Amino acid sequence: MTTKNQPLSGNEMPRFGGIATMMRLPAATSPRGLDAAFIGIPFDAGTSHRSGTRFGPRQIRAESALLRPYNMATGAAPFDSLQVADLGDVAINTYSIARSMDIVSAFYADVFTAGCRPLTLGGDHTIALPILRAAARHHGPLALVHVDAHADVNDTMFGETLAHGTPFRRAVEEGLLQGTKVFQIGLRGTGYAADDFDWPRSQGFTIIPAHEIWYRSLEPLMQRVRDVIGDTPCYLSFDIDGIDPAFAGGTGTPEVGGLSVPQALEVVRGCRGLNLIGTDLVEVCPSYDPGGNTALLGANLLYEMLCVLPGVVHR
Repeated sequence: MTTKNQPLSGNEMPRFGGIATMMRLPAATSPRGLDAAFIGIPFDAGTSHRSGTRFGPRQIRAESALLRPYNMATGAAPFDSLQVADLGDVAINTYSIARSMDIVSAFYADVFTAGCRPLTLGGDHTIALPILRAAARHHGPLALVHVDAHADVNDTMFGETLAHGTPFRRAVEEGLLQGTKVFQIGLRGTGYAADDFDWPRSQGFTIIPAHEIWYRSLEPLMQRVRDVIGDTPCYLSFDIDGIDPAFAGGTGTPEVGGLSVPQALEVVRGCRGLNLIGTDLVEVCPSYDPGGNTALLGANLLYEMLCVLPGVVHR
């Protein structure tokens, strides 16, 4: 029986010491033999306002030192059932968005071919596109659960087709998504026109604006998500700005009136039972997160994503 990797205990090494991998897991150089892996993409060249999300993976890893292996709320014991490691960061091209997209796609193609499910630490939301490209080549067109303040379906930004506000427009154009199995949760804020959210609806997306779910449990919504998506290969993309800036202000484009932390947990935990082939947590910007709260929340959400992957034992 293969021994599963375990996070380094705080009783073996103080939580402020040791190598800063995600949850203090072993570092790996190959996805082979892994069921799941944490991967950083330190990229923010697609950012439109506050830059600095390139430092997100490093800060999320630092805050993840506080996490322990068992999920006391759900009973999930991911490290008892999956072989998990930290694959480090993708060596993006600092000066070229297009070349970075190719680098990320090639990296993730190897991950998916190895049968490893990636859990990605962003980085700005541009990175979702190359991941989806690699995933769809392996799994075919995907279902998508997308938590965000913004739909990220702009045609262009300053004339550019690749930016953090365009990934899901490109994904539709490239045939990477099954439109009727895409849910966008938490959209809100001001817009440029009254029909800003009409384009995703025209593609079959289900839009759940934040104001429609204020003060509500999202468990019924997630039951609907599971019913619609079924066993279709599904990707979960979570922009930290989907959560209200009162709880997650360390991000590039905050919008008031967002999800609460319990609602965010309900969304992720509600993905249990989906055929999740990968996830991401993006747009953590440490320079606007002096207390580390946003990065800590991001680390916890990534752990919760691990807990709902197929094959995780629940005690």
